[in-house]
Amino acid sequence: MNLVEVRAVVRDAHGNAIGNLKQEDFQLFDNGKPQVITRFSVEESGARPPAIKAVKEEASPEAPGAASPLPKHYVAYLFDDIHLQFGDLTQVRSAAIRHFQNLQATDRAAVFTTSGQVQLDFTDDREKLKETLNRIRPTSIATTGATECPNISYYMADLIVNKNDNQALQVATQDALDCAFQGGPTVKSAEAAQMTQQAGQMAKTAARRQLQLGDHETHVSLATLRDVVRRISAMPGQRSILIVSPGFYNPDELWEQNVLAEQALHSYVTISALDARGLYNDMPDASTKRVPAPPFLQLVLQYQHDEAFANADVLSELANSTGGTFFHGNNDLDQGFKQLDSPPEHSYLLAFSPQDLKYDGRFHNVKVTVKGPQKFAIQARKGYYAPRQAVGEAEQAKQQIQDEVFSQEELHELPVEMHTQFFKTTDDEARLSVLVKLDVPRLHYRKANGRNNNNLTVVSALFDRNGNYVTGVQKVVQMHWKDETLSSKVASGVTVKTSFDVKPGSYVVRLVVRDDEGQLAAQNGAIEIP
Repeated sequence: MNLVEVRAVVRDAHGNAIGNLKQEDFQLFDNGKPQVITRFSVEESGARPPAIKAVKEEASPEAPGAASPLPKHYVAYLFDDIHLQFGDLTQVRSAAIRHFQNLQATDRAAVFTTSGQVQLDFTDDREKLKETLNRIRPTSIATTGATECPNISYYMADLIVNKNDNQALQVATQDALDCAFQGGPTVKSAEAAQMTQQAGQMAKTAARRQLQLGDHETHVSLATLRDVVRRISAMPGQRSILIVSPGFYNPDELWEQNVLAEQALHSYVTISALDARGLYNDMPDASTKRVPAPPFLQLVLQYQHDEAFANADVLSELANSTGGTFFHGNNDLDQGFKQLDSPPEHSYLLAFSPQDLKYDGRFHNVKVTVKGPQKFAIQARKGYYAPRQAVGEAEQAKQQIQDEVFSQEELHELPVEMHTQFFKTTDDEARLSVLVKLDVPRLHYRKANGRNNNNLTVVSALFDRNGNYVTGVQKVVQMHWKDETLSSKVASGVTVKTSFDVKPGSYVVRLVVRDDEGQLAAQNGAIEIP
């Protein structure tokens, strides 16, 4: 079953997020065709995650101390050092350092850069966060800091090479005449024609080179963001990514961008973005660029204006697709960090299974509406790409288990009870055991050949105090009981034991159990080993 997930934020006329709508209030359209909403949930950003239950200690030689507050909100800050200019980076870095001083005891922050040269995994150590931020420097791949001849941006290069925009080529050719031929001859002649031809060839060569470099920068930026989505998806709590960037152009990696948004949606990751340019204008900077003479000046200004909006499209689309916020056109970066660290109070996760879906990789337009006469502003993804191949049931089951391991939601569809016990083996080592009791008679079975059949996949996982995955073990319990066995020998239940060798510290124990029917149980436990 192919499930398309759509996160929607619905706002009233005052911009306030609405949280009292029901499934029947929504309509979903795929390429204009109405769809049946098969899954629906309301998410509240201010709601506390499911409580970590106190764990019953058995056979422990000493009682553990009180566990430190467990993290519940993870934010990955991705600084786009590939596209950030030094002046903008200085401003946003200072604002971020001030912002990190207000981290709560249950917050964990990580710092990543699109170049991959600077990173810090999730922590609550403010000094480490500050030190990491101070190591970030602009790391452009496509520019050297000097004015090129001719000076062609990635946006214009795409127009010239991929879109055969003759007007953009004329602008670049004139820039080549200005910088390489002192503006060219003032009268028409054979020499002038040859000079213009040479300038045009320079413009085409520069455009191809800039397009290649720009494509590479965009690919690296999106690949890094996808890695960050994958990393934060492994954190057991509320998950947000905040991209700090001036924006970047993406003419050819739309499939990759959509897959990235799909992964974020599927993992309940909200992506927000802060435009590091703040309030910006499109006027050429005379200190770094040649200012063209009319009539080319107006064309250059128009291209720069269009490019500025195109660069912001990626940030805007990712925020809209995942239920995040795009903060732009504002120099109050402190307010930006504060606003983006507080996602919309209410959002809705809708899902549908497209009927007769073709595995052709084509783009499908998605539209979300709310029934009734009242007008709402709806923020949601604009579409999705059809998969190129079907996903089998075994792979879907594997993905479902993995999703639940890295969640904090508690589920009780199966009769399961979890306990833990530990004992110290040395002063700095301990053996931690997770005991899972299965209430076997209350499970559902498929009757075949006189036996009651079901298989349970039992996963026990450990996370440290920062929510980082430590280790996990998966076991499969195969059950093919005869009626008499089910009513006598295993009537009291079956216990599955998993043991871990650990160091002293605070741990979160996550249990996930799934049966062949897709029924789930998921429980949390907290334990402090002195």
